[in-house]
Amino acid sequence: MYLSLCLYGKRTIIAKRSPWVESVYACCALQYDALLYYKRVNSMPENSPAQPKQQNSSPGLLRSSSIVSLMTLLSRISGLVRDVVVAQYFGARADAFFVAFKIPNFFRRLFAEGAFSVAFVPVLSEYRRTRSIDEVKLLIARVSGVLGAILLGVTVLALLFANYLPWIFSPGFSEDPAKFMLTGDLLRLTFPYLLFISLAAFYSSVLNSYGSFAAPAITPVLLNICLIFAALIMTDWFDEPLFALAWGVFIAGVVQLVFLLPFVAQKRLLVAPQFNVKDEGVRRIGSLMIPALFGVSVSQINLLLDTLLASFLESGSVSWLYYSDRLNNLPLGVFAIAIGVVILPALSRNHADKQADHFSHTLDWAVRMIFLIALPASIALIMLATPLMSTIFYHGEITAYDIGKMTLSLQAYASGLLAFMLIKVLAPGFYARQDTKTPVRIGIQAMIVNMFLNLALVFPLQHTGLALATALSAFFNAFMLYYLLRKQGVYTHQSGWPAFLLKVLAANAALIAVIAALVGPSAQWLEWSSMDRILWLSVIVVTGVVSYFAVLFAVGLRPKHLKGELF
Repeated sequence: MYLSLCLYGKRTIIAKRSPWVESVYACCALQYDALLYYKRVNSMPENSPAQPKQQNSSPGLLRSSSIVSLMTLLSRISGLVRDVVVAQYFGARADAFFVAFKIPNFFRRLFAEGAFSVAFVPVLSEYRRTRSIDEVKLLIARVSGVLGAILLGVTVLALLFANYLPWIFSPGFSEDPAKFMLTGDLLRLTFPYLLFISLAAFYSSVLNSYGSFAAPAITPVLLNICLIFAALIMTDWFDEPLFALAWGVFIAGVVQLVFLLPFVAQKRLLVAPQFNVKDEGVRRIGSLMIPALFGVSVSQINLLLDTLLASFLESGSVSWLYYSDRLNNLPLGVFAIAIGVVILPALSRNHADKQADHFSHTLDWAVRMIFLIALPASIALIMLATPLMSTIFYHGEITAYDIGKMTLSLQAYASGLLAFMLIKVLAPGFYARQDTKTPVRIGIQAMIVNMFLNLALVFPLQHTGLALATALSAFFNAFMLYYLLRKQGVYTHQSGWPAFLLKVLAANAALIAVIAALVGPSAQWLEWSSMDRILWLSVIVVTGVVSYFAVLFAVGLRPKHLKGELF
C-alpha cells in the first residue's frame, strides 16, 4: 500500500507529459495492491503431492476460473493502459518494436505457455498421483535444467543472427533499411525475454498443477508496469525512444521470473536444475512437446504470417493489426485462457483416475461458459469497434485515419472470437490425455487454410483481409477439434443444450438492440472530447451488460447452471 501511495503521489511530477498519466499511475497502484492479495488466495493447506485429492467439482472450477479471470482482468486493464501510453508516444511508427517483441513472444508460445505447458502439466499431474514427492521434485529439477539449457542456446543463436531474423518475420521492412536495422537492434534487447519468461512459465505450470492460479495469472501485470515505466520515464534516455521499450521488455522478463520463485519455494518445490536428457519424465515431455509445437501455437503462427504479409502493405499496417488484436484478446485472455488454464489440470486428473464421465462433464461446462461469454463479447467488439478504438487510442500520435483502419481489423478479428475461445478449451481435451498429435494435424490444416485465405483476401481488403483470414481459419480449427472429440467419444453433450442456447440467443438479441439504440454515428465519436467518449461508452457498456444478464435471468438462467447443474 505504501508503494501504491508513493506511485500515486508522484503523478504530479510528470503529469505535464500526458493527460493519461493519472490513469497510468492509478492503474499501477491498483495492480500493486492486487499483488499483495495472492498470499491469502494461495494460503490454503495442501495435501501431500503423492496422495490423490478429492475430485474437483464444477463449482470448484468456477471458483478457480473466477480467480484467474480476476487476476487476468487486472493484467489486461494494465495492458490496455500500456497500449494507450505506447500509442500516444509512438503511434503507428512503433512497427519495428512490435516485430522485435513479437519474435520472442512467438518462441515463448513454443517453449513456455504453449507447447511446453500442455506437455508438462499432464505428466506432472500423473507423477503427483502415482509417485513420491521426491520423484516429483526430481522431475521438476531435470525438466528445468533441460529447458533452461535449450533456452540459453536458442537465445545465444538469436543474438548472433539478430540482423537476419527480420528477413524471416518482416521481410517487407527491407524496403526501408533504417527500419530494418532498427528491428534487428531492438531484437537484441527483447529476445533474452524469452529465456526469463519461459522459465517463469515453467514455474507457473508447477503452481497451476498444485492448484495455485492467482500468482501466475497476475504475473503479466509486471510486464505492463515495466513497459509503462519505460515509455513514461526511459524514453528521454535514448536517441531512439523505441530502445526504452526494448529495455522495458528485458527488465520485465527478469522481474517476472524472480517474482514467482518465492511462491514455488512456499510449495517446497524450488529445486536446483539438473541436466539429464535421458530422464524418463523429460523424454516423455519432449515426445509430447514436439508435435504440440504446431498444435498449440497455430494462432501465433497465423498472427506471424499476418505480420509478414502486413510488412509489405501500407506503413502502419503492423501497428493497426497489433492494436486491434490486443483489444480482441481482452475477453480471450480474461475468460477463455483462464478457463483453459483451470481445466487442463482437472482434465489431466480425470484422465489419470479413469473418470470418463467427469472428463466429459468438465469439457461440456467449459464449452457452455465460452458460449455464454464469447457471443456477447464478439457482438460488442464488432458494434462498438469505433467507440472503443477512439476512446482508448485516439490521442497523441494516433490519427483519425489510424482509428478507421484499426476499427476494420478489430471487427474482422472479433468475428472469430467464438472460435478463438473454443480452441482454448477444446484443445486441453487432447492434451490432458497426452494426445498432442491430433491437434498438430488440425493445426497444420488450419495454417494451410489461413495461408490460402490470406492470399485471397489481402489484395482486396489489405490488412483487414489478414485479420479476417485468421478468424475464418480459427473456425476451421475449432470445428475440427470439436468433431474429433465427439468422434472419439471423449466429449458428450450434457442435457439442456437447446434450452441453454435459446436463452443465450435471446439475451444477445437484447444486447444488439441496446447497443444499436445507443451507439450513434461513428463520426461523432471522433469529434467528441476524451471525457465525452469515456462517459458515453461507459453508459453503453453498463447498460448492455445489465440488459444481457437481466434477460438471461428472465428466461430462467440461474447461478446453479454456471456451476454445472443441468437444466
